[in-house]
Amino acid sequence: MRRLAFRGAGCTLKKLDSMGSKRRRATSPSSSISGGDFDDGHHSTNIPGPSRKRRRLSNLPTVDPIAVCHELYNTIRDYKDEQGRLLCELFIRAPKRRNQPDYYEVVSQPIDLMKIQQKLKMEEYDDVNVLTADFQLLFNNAKAYYKPDSPEYKAACKLWELYLRTKNEFVQKGDAEEEDEDEEGHDNQGANSELSSPGYLKEILEQLLEAVAVATNPSGRLISELFQKLPSKVQYPDYYAIIKEPIDLKTIAQRIQNGTYKSIHAMAKDIDLLAKNAKTYNEPGSQVFKDANAIKKIFNMKKAEIEHSELAKSSLRISNKRSAQGDRLSAITMALQYGSESDEDAALAAAARYEEGESEAESITSFMDTSNPLYQLYDTVRSCRNNQGQLISEPFFHLPSKKKYPDYYQQIKAPISLQQIRTKLKNHEYETLDQLEADLNLMFENAKRYNVPNSAIYKRVLKMQQVMQAKKKELARRDDIEDGDSMISSATSDTGSSKRKSKKNIRKQRMKILYNAVLEAREPGTGRRLCDLFMVKPSKKDYPDYYKIILEPMDLKMIEHNIRNDKYAGEEAMIEDMKLMFRNARHYNEEGSQVYNDAHMLEKILKEKRKELGPLAEDDDVASPKLKLSRKSGISPKKSKYMTPMQQKLNEVYEAVKNYTDKRGRRLSAIFLRLPSRSELPDYYVTIKKPVDMEKIRSHMMANKYQDIDSMVEDFVMMFNNACTYNEPESLIYKDALVLHKVLLETRREIEGDEDSHVPNVTLLIQELIHNLFVSVMSHQDDEGRCYSDSLAEIPAVDPNFPNKPPLTFDIIRKNVENNRYRRLDLFQENMFEVLERARRMNRTDSEIYEDAVELQQFFIKIRDELCKNGEILLSPALSYTTKHLHNDVEKEKKEKLPKEIEEDKLKREEEKREAEKSEDSSGSAGLSSLHRTYSQDCSFKNSMYHVGDYVYVEPAEANLQPHIVCIERLWEDSAGEKWLYGCWFYRPNETFHLATRKFLEKEVFKSDYYNKVPVSKILGKCVVMFVKEYFKLCPENFRDEDVYVCESRYSAKTKSFKKIKLWTMPVSSVRFVPRDVPLPVVRVASVFANTDKVDEEKHAETLEDSKVGESMLHLEKDKEDVPVEMSNGEPGCHYFEQLCYNDMWLKVGDCVFIKSHGLVRPRVGRIEKMWVRDGAAYFFGPIFIHPEETEHEPTKMFYKKEVFLSNLEETCPMTCILGKCAVLSFKDFLSCRPTEISENDVFLCESRYNESDKQMKKFKGLKRFSLSAKVVDDEIYYFRKPIVPQKEPSPLLEKKIQQLEAKFAELEGGDEDMEEMGEEEGDMTETPSMPQLQTPLASELDIMPYTPPQSTPKSVKGSTKKEGSKRKINMSGYILFSSEMRAVIKAQHPDYSFGELSRLVGTEWRNLEATKKAEYEGVIGQNVSPMVGTPAPGASPFGQQIGILGPPGQQAPPPYPGQSPASQPVIQQPTTPMFVSPPPKTQRLLHSEAYLKYIEGLSAESNSISKWDQTLAARRRDVHLSKEQESRLPSHWLKSKGAHTTMADALWRLRDLMLRDTLNIRQAYNIENV
Repeated sequence: MRRLAFRGAGCTLKKLDSMGSKRRRATSPSSSISGGDFDDGHHSTNIPGPSRKRRRLSNLPTVDPIAVCHELYNTIRDYKDEQGRLLCELFIRAPKRRNQPDYYEVVSQPIDLMKIQQKLKMEEYDDVNVLTADFQLLFNNAKAYYKPDSPEYKAACKLWELYLRTKNEFVQKGDAEEEDEDEEGHDNQGANSELSSPGYLKEILEQLLEAVAVATNPSGRLISELFQKLPSKVQYPDYYAIIKEPIDLKTIAQRIQNGTYKSIHAMAKDIDLLAKNAKTYNEPGSQVFKDANAIKKIFNMKKAEIEHSELAKSSLRISNKRSAQGDRLSAITMALQYGSESDEDAALAAAARYEEGESEAESITSFMDTSNPLYQLYDTVRSCRNNQGQLISEPFFHLPSKKKYPDYYQQIKAPISLQQIRTKLKNHEYETLDQLEADLNLMFENAKRYNVPNSAIYKRVLKMQQVMQAKKKELARRDDIEDGDSMISSATSDTGSSKRKSKKNIRKQRMKILYNAVLEAREPGTGRRLCDLFMVKPSKKDYPDYYKIILEPMDLKMIEHNIRNDKYAGEEAMIEDMKLMFRNARHYNEEGSQVYNDAHMLEKILKEKRKELGPLAEDDDVASPKLKLSRKSGISPKKSKYMTPMQQKLNEVYEAVKNYTDKRGRRLSAIFLRLPSRSELPDYYVTIKKPVDMEKIRSHMMANKYQDIDSMVEDFVMMFNNACTYNEPESLIYKDALVLHKVLLETRREIEGDEDSHVPNVTLLIQELIHNLFVSVMSHQDDEGRCYSDSLAEIPAVDPNFPNKPPLTFDIIRKNVENNRYRRLDLFQENMFEVLERARRMNRTDSEIYEDAVELQQFFIKIRDELCKNGEILLSPALSYTTKHLHNDVEKEKKEKLPKEIEEDKLKREEEKREAEKSEDSSGSAGLSSLHRTYSQDCSFKNSMYHVGDYVYVEPAEANLQPHIVCIERLWEDSAGEKWLYGCWFYRPNETFHLATRKFLEKEVFKSDYYNKVPVSKILGKCVVMFVKEYFKLCPENFRDEDVYVCESRYSAKTKSFKKIKLWTMPVSSVRFVPRDVPLPVVRVASVFANTDKVDEEKHAETLEDSKVGESMLHLEKDKEDVPVEMSNGEPGCHYFEQLCYNDMWLKVGDCVFIKSHGLVRPRVGRIEKMWVRDGAAYFFGPIFIHPEETEHEPTKMFYKKEVFLSNLEETCPMTCILGKCAVLSFKDFLSCRPTEISENDVFLCESRYNESDKQMKKFKGLKRFSLSAKVVDDEIYYFRKPIVPQKEPSPLLEKKIQQLEAKFAELEGGDEDMEEMGEEEGDMTETPSMPQLQTPLASELDIMPYTPPQSTPKSVKGSTKKEGSKRKINMSGYILFSSEMRAVIKAQHPDYSFGELSRLVGTEWRNLEATKKAEYEGVIGQNVSPMVGTPAPGASPFGQQIGILGPPGQQAPPPYPGQSPASQPVIQQPTTPMFVSPPPKTQRLLHSEAYLKYIEGLSAESNSISKWDQTLAARRRDVHLSKEQESRLPSHWLKSKGAHTTMADALWRLRDLMLRDTLNIRQAYNIENV
């Protein structure tokens, strides 16, 4: 179906045909040659009156303005500058208001390409002028805001010029003329107008273009394929430098459509230019060269054919042909004009037909179930779209017009279109998929038969056939029970399956209703569709950052596809996808933007529509057990099944922290699940500014707010920091926070791995770069395959002018490179240049060695810059020497050497002349012999004829030598009748002096500077010496291969040097040459001396091996010097330096060094800001960097690996304390680059300054920079191709603190296990303290007062309100009595609850208890404890209970309150002094249940006491070292002053000793035994 003629230009023939002939008839690109104006003229005889008014339009066809707008937009969007960058990227989006608020002060009407693209999709541009106004506003805004020298301003100017130029090509303002034509005059001019009209010329030109476009070679290859579009400027930049007037068939097609050509000759000129360009750029004999000639020949033949047949054709016949073939020819023209399907998809979409086709296909759902496979196959073909979302099936909706395409119906015998297939579907004429597939294939084959294979329509057919076949296979694989087979298998399906399908259809119908509600939603007032920007995901080309920010993209097209293909298990899954799509839009776009507001409004409409539909009835038959379970648990089946990889990682981290348990099976995360309420701990929210708990983290994770693991880790770390900030360092919560923090980091490390291991090895990269550079230079060859470095192998290792310099050759450099001795590029460059410059100094400017040295040096600079990317990868001082410097040095050198060389040449020629005269006159008198010579051009000898210019073998001077090769330059016969020859000797390689490393061409000889005469009688035979440029292509006739030699260079025996021959000046030979059947390959062979030298090297290998090993271990260092500097404020006697060598270590200002530090694990780092020498000793001054372990911080704080902090210390240190060099980089530099001479282990990161006074870390701008003199050698910096991602590691204090706390709580584990066993056996006794029972009658009273170990009191105990503290002090005992009763009841109801959960519920019940009930419990306790708070009973020892508590271990614990003791232990209550007095009232932060839990955990049957009293008694002042923070927490308010003691701590220690002494004196005063 040839629809490209009018589809490609975006025209609608229905609209054109409906215009009628009342006013005028506009022509489309396809109908312009069909003679519309002549038809009007023909029927004008029926119009009354002598004449009528008539408008004659210009030759430009009227095209669809919407298609033109799309073309203009695509032109601006796809334009690239010389560097291949898209200029439109600067205008895709207007600047954000919060980033550039001044933009909106300058620009009152902001607009961007996004808004223009949206208006194009909505077809708001019905006129090109409206689009022009918007583009003009866009570029004027850019010019108004940006400066003239900015890239944005320049891009705006360039794009506006491009727009106007493109617009003029598409839209021309051909003003219509009005002219009076009477009927008679029009009839008389009818025939002539046919012959001379632009329409007829256009037809002829299109015939010519068709002949060129469709021409093929005998094998069927399309000849014009490479000529249809110009080559890419990115791939072939040199094409546009060589070709000044580029042109292609696409341009010619456009000129035909625009009416640019006024004659056939004008088009012929462009065809000639097309062929000429191709032949200029491509080599003769290439395929493109041949195709260019073929195109030119085809064009001329077709042109001659048209001109020859033009006279024999009548105007009627021409008219008939025009009506029959005109549109088909336009199709080819338009195919070339608008390009192929892949390149110009936007130009092939017709807006009016697009909408028409959509509405057609949607109407089919009114009579057919969308789940029917027949419909699905039809809809798949009809809805087939290209990469830009445009319909490609649009040309197949209807058959072509018989009026416009009469030849279509002559070629196609069974025409069919999608409209006919739709009608047959409607009438249920298809019973199987195969029948429908047969009609679709018939339609495709018709289109392929009628259209050109390279046309866009043809490519569309191929793509649609692929889509159809894939869909057919998919439908064939489906099970019959699926809803899609209901139409075919409904007759055979049973009642149960139809019932299930109907219920499935109900769910599917609900999803369609919800989908359509979103699809049809419009903005109130404007009527704008809200879903337009949600139909397809943003383009990766236009919005690459979208797919970095949004990890799970979603659009309406994907949702529709999932609904249609039953991908959703239920309605909830579809709703989740909808919400995900809206969430993505709000996450990527700014709040308040149009997309943001549309997402919010659509989500609201979706909720309202779902509410309106009501809940979906549950059905046990339909719902699977898995679905029921997921509904019950509240987790959607989609999330559990379709979890993204990032969500899986986040969930793994969360579960690892949540489910971690200690050795006793206690889950540490229980206290972190939910934050305490403000009523319980109001001061918590005063202390903690950013509270967070695990429930909040989980909600963020479920809402996809975490884009990576690090963002979740930050929230976890904040939660643990909050716990450590609020609680005491000795508390259990503090310890749990640290342990979970460690678990968090270990889990993340297991999931993500150690990313810092991917830091590139800079040392290896530098060595690899140097190795590649050396290999490239040494392998550099000329056009004949000769290595330039071969000639340089002959230069000596030492320059005679500089004998003291160490020897240096390419071999030595190669060994250094192989042993990785170079760490700096500039040092390697110095060595290479030293060898090359020595070669230039020691050789003439016209010698081969000199030219090769210059070429290699120039090539070295080129490859160096490519490898370093001009400093983007490696920044080195070596880059400062450029090709410009080299040219200046070479020119300067030539000016010095050329006069000397000219004088040398003059003397040499005179000397050669004298030698030649002597050699010629050697036999007899010079004057006499010259008189008797008879010269000739040839002579005969032994039946052979020899001519001047022939090459001959001459008998060697010694018998064991090969024959000499001589070129005859003169022949003569002397007076004695003897024949002589005079000529130039050619040397073989073994007859020259050269190094064994030099390579030669096979059969190569060298033209020498030796000339002599020899008798013809010594000729042994003929041979041929050919110039190198002819040797590989030609061969002499009647010569054996072994007698044919090649010559490339001349050899000077005097200087023992080779020089390449540029011009072959030998006499013309009589030998005839013919082309070789196959050109000889260029092969170079080693010298005959190579093997002998190799043997010599092997002899010396053993002696040199030891020295080589030693050398390979040492790195080569660049030559440096001490650089003194004057200091205006320097101290007298001090000599300051910018660069200094100390202990074989080169240091400069700005370097960082390791400094000896006593008492620290790692040495400190210092920076040199000044250095000087005084009295023979060297010193430096600068700031000191400290490591994280030297700072005070919470153990939960995290640091970058190898992070250091700039301290307030600035010290003067002797250089004797320097251990080595290192580097301290800023955060930005640490991510992107490294100094090449510093090991990665010695590179540190610093982004913060540590203030010792307030213990704070604050970020700073950067380290001080220094401007040093040119003599100081700068560091080489290697820049990574991709910035690294440094990971943070836990504080070095974390592990130490966890070990301390675990050691403290380790001895309490046994008691906790005993309590668990008691809880299982005795129910409500699980919280009973495991205290050793006393043997005295007062033992039962010991359990009524809880004891909290002072060393485990959390920090939070100090921060509660007075109200809470007093309340807990009063209710403490009553709560314990209530807890013992209530705990048993709750444990019976919830046996699986942990102790902490039971305590939480008990606390809740106690708070909800009525006041009267609480009073009853307090009353009971008050009766029991009243004796304890009174005076001692008469006769009772006030210290009896203290003695009893130290009784032997192993006794049972007392009951929790009086009345619960066993029957065997009667309770005896009597007034006595309390053994434990309650601590002073303190404000409480933790819940009582938590404090009580800690109390129980502190009990142990293995210990006689709770506290470590023995360690406390043994403590001494000299053994304890307190930090400043710990000293600040000492109770200094107990003493009025420190008295005679040095510090308040010493005074408190003295007070402790006095109190301890008085306490221990009790034993002596009362004579207590058996303690």
